[in-house]
Amino acid sequence: MSSAHALPAQWRGQALAPLNPDTAFNGYICANVLHALERLGVFQRLATEHTLDISAYCEQHALDPAVFQALVRAADSFGYLDVHGDQIRATAVGEDAARALGFFTWGVGGYHDVFANAAPLARGDRRFGADLHRDEAMVALGSAQADTALMRHILDEEIARIDFHTLVDLGAGISERVSRLVKDRPGSRGIGVDISRPATELAHETVAGHGLADVVQPVCADVLDILFKDHEVDGGDTADVVMSFMFLHDLLADPRRREEVVPRLRKAFPQAHTFLLGDTTIRPRGEGEDSRLPVFSSGFELAHALMGVPIHTREAYERLFERGGMRLRRTVPFGAPHTYLFVLEAA
Repeated sequence: MSSAHALPAQWRGQALAPLNPDTAFNGYICANVLHALERLGVFQRLATEHTLDISAYCEQHALDPAVFQALVRAADSFGYLDVHGDQIRATAVGEDAARALGFFTWGVGGYHDVFANAAPLARGDRRFGADLHRDEAMVALGSAQADTALMRHILDEEIARIDFHTLVDLGAGISERVSRLVKDRPGSRGIGVDISRPATELAHETVAGHGLADVVQPVCADVLDILFKDHEVDGGDTADVVMSFMFLHDLLADPRRREEVVPRLRKAFPQAHTFLLGDTTIRPRGEGEDSRLPVFSSGFELAHALMGVPIHTREAYERLFERGGMRLRRTVPFGAPHTYLFVLEAA
């Protein structure tokens, strides 16, 4: 592996396996409590003001005091908040959790129905994508929160090394990332591609908010149509850098055309000299690897198994890139556990 950094220590995790029943059950409740407090803005308030008055906060946000106090008491019992009378503060572990809230938004907010219906999925009583769905808004929000807290600075370091005039983001969501990067590079332009029409509509607002309406173009399109149905993106033939994050495993889901994805990426963007592809990989299994668990990995692996979407090892990705005609410049640990940013160039 060509790696610019040593693997982060937190990728090994601190949860000791096997999880005893007390830890497993309390962890489930705690995850829901943390997600609820994040949705109520508690951690954001504590990050800026350090203390919170329970009564005043309930009145300000029209919250049920009994329910809110129950959530606060639970967070206190789990060690995430310190409660003194009507005042609360975040503990040290609460401050750590605030940096990892994207995982709770993603898992509890985005995949709660999927996890809860694992048995019906196994029996075939329900099918993901037909009568069972994830909460796409929560998945997107959790991904954005994790990106801001853990990944953005790494991408910024990598993009600073690269010259570009036209930057394409595949799976761009509301085009926040491509807008930010183009704004930091005067004279460049950007294209944000996403399959979601509502996200693309919001992307136009995002672009306008950055004052980039003339230089960043949101496009509503299915990337698979671009790769396999010759759907052309205006300006894509001049793009010199193409990026995609937490999306590659979806492009590779169909085994019949998995080997064609990388060559078709090159064909769709013939002038691109650099591809920045980030994705989460399978957590390595081996001697000494299974005694501790990091945040996120087990949830990512289980969620995709329940959805029927294969995920891959780091080594499998690197072999796939080589077979597809790309040269690996660097494999960079990318914030979230066992997530990598692959920096590639056309061979």
